[in-house]
Amino acid sequence: MPAGEYMNNTPHPTAGSNEEEAWLWAQIKAEARRDAEAEPALASYLYSTILSHSSLERSLSFHLGNKLCSSTLLSTLLYDMFLNTFSNDAALRAATVADLRAARFRDPACVSFAHCLLNYKGFLACQAHRVAHKLWTQCRQPLALALQSRISDVFAVDIHPAAKIGKGILFDHATGVVVGETAVIGNNVSILHHVTLGGTGKAGGDRHPKIGDGVLIGAGATILGNVKIGEGAKIGAGSVVLIDVPPQTTAVGNPARLVGGKDTPSKHEDVPGESMDHTSFISEWSDYII
Repeated sequence: MPAGEYMNNTPHPTAGSNEEEAWLWAQIKAEARRDAEAEPALASYLYSTILSHSSLERSLSFHLGNKLCSSTLLSTLLYDMFLNTFSNDAALRAATVADLRAARFRDPACVSFAHCLLNYKGFLACQAHRVAHKLWTQCRQPLALALQSRISDVFAVDIHPAAKIGKGILFDHATGVVVGETAVIGNNVSILHHVTLGGTGKAGGDRHPKIGDGVLIGAGATILGNVKIGEGAKIGAGSVVLIDVPPQTTAVGNPARLVGGKDTPSKHEDVPGESMDHTSFISEWSDYII
């Protein structure tokens, strides 16, 4: 079956609905059955992680518990913590569904929802962070920080549990992503590997970037300070951003500059966080050739 096709022709339900969650779980189980038949060496693994579970939150909680456990932080404790959090928060489950869809439809390397659920460390780190953030808001800070540490150790993704993250998030490749305590990431944002949303030094208080909906941040970009990246903006790979970036514009370079100039910057019509268009600005930005 080609990567872009579904396992069946069931109509797709409304985004964010309970029906969508059930539909997606049915897709994941169908994909897991297909993969188990095609590769018997994975049959036991697929059964224990997906096929033996009755719901997406149970499968995800089991998988995260096994990924993040240690000799002193038991998988059973983590499983119960994850399952209790996901089961009692419909918004968290809706965000998980939106994140799975983001990876499946934005990343051409993502061959199935099951592949994302099991193997995409950016997706897994984001779901674990959502639980850590929930713990943080419940004043369970020591446990939230312990979970942050395990996420960083296992996935090489370091997100402070106080950071606020929307839904429909893609951490593509994800290695080396750092998100500071007071950072805010909107909905439908895509962030590549080795991106830093950091502070400027020892300043306290609200000191980290605010990322609007639909933003695309390229690999290795660094955004420092309490700056605002407007909705639908694009940050080029390797850029260093220290000031606000207006909506629907592109900032590139070190230090970053707006494509088209500060006074009349070029604006794009698409939503970069969804289109994943990294390079269309180059012809306007320079006469770069090889």
